[in-house]
Amino acid sequence: MSLMTYQQVYGRNSDFAVLLCFLTGCVQILMGILHLGVLIDFISIPVTVGFTSATSVIIACSQLKGLLGLEFTSAGFLDTLQKVYNHIGETRLEDTTLGIVCISILILLRKMKEANLDHLKLTKNQKTALKRFLWIVSTSRNALVVIVSSIIGYMYYNESERTSIVILTGKVKSGLPDLKPPPFTTNLNGINLSFSDMCTELGSSILLVPIIGVLGNVAIAKAFSSGDSVDATQELYTIGLANIAGSFLSSYPVTGSFSRSAVNHASGVQTPFGGFYTGALIILALSLLTPYFNYIPKASLAAVIICAVIYMIEYEVIKPMWQSSRTDLIPTFATFVMCLIFGVEYGILFGVFINIIILLYTSARPVVHVEKSQSSSGHEYLLIQPGNNIYFPAVDFVRLNVCRIAIKQGYSKLPVVIDCRYIQGADFTAAKGIYSLISEFNKRSQPIYFLNPSPNILNVFKGVCFDAFKSVSSQQELDHVLANISSTSTEPCELKEVKTVNGVCEIESKGNTDAASEVPLLEDSLKPQIVKTS
Repeated sequence: MSLMTYQQVYGRNSDFAVLLCFLTGCVQILMGILHLGVLIDFISIPVTVGFTSATSVIIACSQLKGLLGLEFTSAGFLDTLQKVYNHIGETRLEDTTLGIVCISILILLRKMKEANLDHLKLTKNQKTALKRFLWIVSTSRNALVVIVSSIIGYMYYNESERTSIVILTGKVKSGLPDLKPPPFTTNLNGINLSFSDMCTELGSSILLVPIIGVLGNVAIAKAFSSGDSVDATQELYTIGLANIAGSFLSSYPVTGSFSRSAVNHASGVQTPFGGFYTGALIILALSLLTPYFNYIPKASLAAVIICAVIYMIEYEVIKPMWQSSRTDLIPTFATFVMCLIFGVEYGILFGVFINIIILLYTSARPVVHVEKSQSSSGHEYLLIQPGNNIYFPAVDFVRLNVCRIAIKQGYSKLPVVIDCRYIQGADFTAAKGIYSLISEFNKRSQPIYFLNPSPNILNVFKGVCFDAFKSVSSQQELDHVLANISSTSTEPCELKEVKTVNGVCEIESKGNTDAASEVPLLEDSLKPQIVKTS
């Protein structure tokens, strides 16, 4: 959220960040009213992985200048890399040394809570106390590093020149910002901008920032819900109100924090009152501690941020994705690369677009499983099993594949059974395609049946195909139908003689007697009687 807000404020003033906070809250409240929490489901895990990993890389890269003691302004990942390269000769040894030492200590303290104490000869209570101490030290590692490095910055601070051996953060305004409405107009480079002008400048971030905010919130809530369901709409209301209220105190868009939530969870926090306690301490810190923020070295802050984000690069999911669904790697890497090159908002949009294309492709090209089967009575048939719903993009593909398979040598004489087990959805276009399929099979006298269609599918197909749509509701019924088909000869009927005996029309035929019944009678009063002679 900080990165996306920074990209909107870069080259502008802070009014844009505060207005974005207000608009983010309004959009989130509106999404909650319209029950649009379901939109979060369209941002898949592969897209989230690509976005989170790219954001981590961008943030870590943005801290290189603080880590190396460089001073320049940049926008974006590639621009930062280029300017670090251009200014690498200006690297300050003191800042770089402090930054590297801080990173090493932070990594060491992070691993400390995972230490194995089984080899130590301690009592159970002693081990418990030691584990708790290590956990506290490990969890508070960021604060410890900042405090120690601030002491170093203070010790070497030159009061007359207001400088130190390392670059310091500088003065931070104490207290809370003034309570006032968010800015709906602003002056940028001597030009007065209206509310609509500011919205135009913010662009797609007005929609993307709220979605990313609630996405992070829901992800964190699910992580600590212990298997309970999470209501995304409720999260929209909550975070929306937080952003609207924050905009009246000059806040930029906010969302949940995984690290703070982890500390609360591990500390046994059970109710939202934990947030009240945290807020009270923050207000106290803003009132009393801000004069000391001046002495925090930028290199130590850069080290803290880098160590926080490098563990958010989710490289470990690549292997299970490769083993389970390699297609998911496409939106992951597409989102990652686009975020680095063009910015996180465009990367997310591109990743979602790629995901939708993949969904549409799988919908338009469902898997069609084919096998030659036998009924319980030994009658052979061709079983075709579409693996997906049949909607208008897929119907021609399914129809052509079924026809191509059914006319293969050895299959053309077999009855065709389409298993509708996985077909839970269809539309009018699909029904028309199925009707064409049935007509093609009827032309070559090859029986086709639909096994166990759901009532919904039956209504859709029957509404177009009428009686041409032949369905069976169970395997037993299918066996009975196949047995009846086999008991009727499939040889063509050869008419030998038509004669009248005692007012009854007798047709002497050879082969399939069903075809003889289609011969036009000479008189309407004559009723045909089929006599099969051979």
